[in-house]
Amino acid sequence: MSVVIPVYGGELTLAGVVDEVLALSTERRTPDGYPFRVTEVVLVYDNGRDDSARVIRELARQHELVHPVWLSRNYGQHAATLAGMASSGGEWIVTLDEDGQHDPADIPVLLDTALREQAPLVYAKPVNNPSHGFLRNSASRGAKWLLTTFFAGAGAQNYQSYRLVLGSVGRGVAAYAGSGVYLDVALGWVAPPAATAPIRLRDEGERRSGYSARRLFSHFWRMIITSGTRGLRFVSALGAILAAVGVAVTIYLLVVRLTTVEIPEGWASTIVVVLLSSGAILVSIGIIAEYIGVNVSAALGRPAYLVTGDPADGPLGRRRPGS
Repeated sequence: MSVVIPVYGGELTLAGVVDEVLALSTERRTPDGYPFRVTEVVLVYDNGRDDSARVIRELARQHELVHPVWLSRNYGQHAATLAGMASSGGEWIVTLDEDGQHDPADIPVLLDTALREQAPLVYAKPVNNPSHGFLRNSASRGAKWLLTTFFAGAGAQNYQSYRLVLGSVGRGVAAYAGSGVYLDVALGWVAPPAATAPIRLRDEGERRSGYSARRLFSHFWRMIITSGTRGLRFVSALGAILAAVGVAVTIYLLVVRLTTVEIPEGWASTIVVVLLSSGAILVSIGIIAEYIGVNVSAALGRPAYLVTGDPADGPLGRRRPGS
């Protein structure tokens, strides 16, 4: 197994998570009796704001199974995970967070589920709520419901950053996924319906989330845009609904005109109709523009990520004159 951990703000938590993962580097057996072992831990540095780079270097010096991957700039969690998958070599790839919320001891449970159900992709399914607060948890559930119901179809409600994927599938997705792709949507393009395995999330402790409200909304919006053309179908349906409303209003006004002396002024209703129509048009144009933007980025060759060397070992690390 290869364990891939995207690192953005793991200065305080990463070492403990890696120690727990490395405890699985000797051959063990799952509860169902299948032998497994972790053969590498891929730490993908996503240019965070803390001193995670130093921690990664120390872990790489201490443990030969720890393999750093350095990105040229901050690309986001999903791009960093793709870079780690592309750099992995295990028969299976496990992805988990750096904050300690995911317990590596649950990896055997994921593997048992994959082999029992012959599933190349297994998501951890938490049996408890994350320690993010009521508002964020509710927003997350609502976003997944909206995505499942109207855009990506069945399966989106299971999306989790704690996942087990067949190595060949994960590396294949990492090879073709374009810029801005949502990783779980890309996996859904090539893998059969994912299985789920029950796990219990741990407390993140005092570590603050790296996601602001704006970044979370951007995250959700990318899910919608990369999930396919259902967003454009939604635009078409919205136009059809507004057209039907327009026909109904026209018939109503015609009936009123034929049965009464004059048509009521109705300025308020007119303003409401105009505002709703113009708002729907602007929203539709915005959705179409997002799709065009994704295609333009792909056409221009914008990479999903770029792997470089450790900045400390290159020219940027020569801070003293003559070094």
